[in-house]
Amino acid sequence: MMMTRGGAKAAKSLLTAARPRLFSTIRTISSHEALSASHLLKPDVASSWIWTRAPTIGGMRFASTITLGEKTPTKEEDANQKKTEKESTGGDAAGGNNKEDKGIASYWGVEPNKITKEDGSEWKWNCFRPWETYNADLTIDLKKHHVPTTFLDRLAYWTVKSLRWPTDLFFQRRYGCRAMMLETVAAVPGMVGGMLLHCKSLRRFEQSGGWIKALLEEAENERMHLMTFMEVAKPKWYERALVITVQGVFFNAYFLGYLISPKFAHRMVGYLEEEAIHSYTEFLKELDKGNIENVPAPAIAIDYWRLPADATLRDVVIVVRADEAHHRDVNHFASDIHYQGRELKEAPAPIGYH
Repeated sequence: MMMTRGGAKAAKSLLTAARPRLFSTIRTISSHEALSASHLLKPDVASSWIWTRAPTIGGMRFASTITLGEKTPTKEEDANQKKTEKESTGGDAAGGNNKEDKGIASYWGVEPNKITKEDGSEWKWNCFRPWETYNADLTIDLKKHHVPTTFLDRLAYWTVKSLRWPTDLFFQRRYGCRAMMLETVAAVPGMVGGMLLHCKSLRRFEQSGGWIKALLEEAENERMHLMTFMEVAKPKWYERALVITVQGVFFNAYFLGYLISPKFAHRMVGYLEEEAIHSYTEFLKELDKGNIENVPAPAIAIDYWRLPADATLRDVVIVVRADEAHHRDVNHFASDIHYQGRELKEAPAPIGYH
């Protein structure tokens, strides 16, 4: 027993004396410093760091880094490397007006692809790609209306009408801001419906008939409406606060409504889109009267809807209104399917029907 205690004391004293030597004496850097832009944006430097995990100390783990002792490039070698990179990216044309554009180095091999337009110029939009653009169908009937017949139809209709009253009171004739608010709400139902159908498909081990993609496509199209009108109407701080509040309430209310009755949820969105058509028609009237300046169309709208280069705000409102008419048809159609006692998967989804 005495020898065991003596040995323990000796071991403890040795550990105390040797503790600083247990870890590498090479300079360590914090994880924040190691992930700074100066390390990430230079592949030759980023690849020279090895992450190691030190032993547990006091219940916490620390990350340390060590260098591989690579040779530091001279100024001449660094200049040659920058010249080579500039030539490989096509100089100022693809490099961003002679600015020092730095690529993102990925350890996982995932590289952001560079896309160009048909004329060879750089595609500057990351929120959508050229193959996601389209020409809006302007021949759609804008006057179609679903006459409410059942109790759920009337409930959906008057719910939308009751939501329109405070909107008219708040925005008056500021249709740019109204459109911005409308799109933050209109982009919610497609995402909620697609999400719930996605979970249902996983839960039941069954296909969705393409309706997941159709509803998510609708949500993405509505979001692009918002991205467009953000360039036209610059929201004030209280309008942004209102958007946060309305979206939080509407998302949860629609989520519960869809769980209880999908037929009601889709019918309500159909009526919501009918109101959107009415709002954009009033927007066009104000543009034609000259009460709202018909400014040039935002660049993002020109590329997304493949509009002519000299397109104006009026052209944008026309194609957005056509999109809302298509969403009206899709949601009324989805509600009709449920009213017939069938499921959405039994009918082909209108994919690509913006």
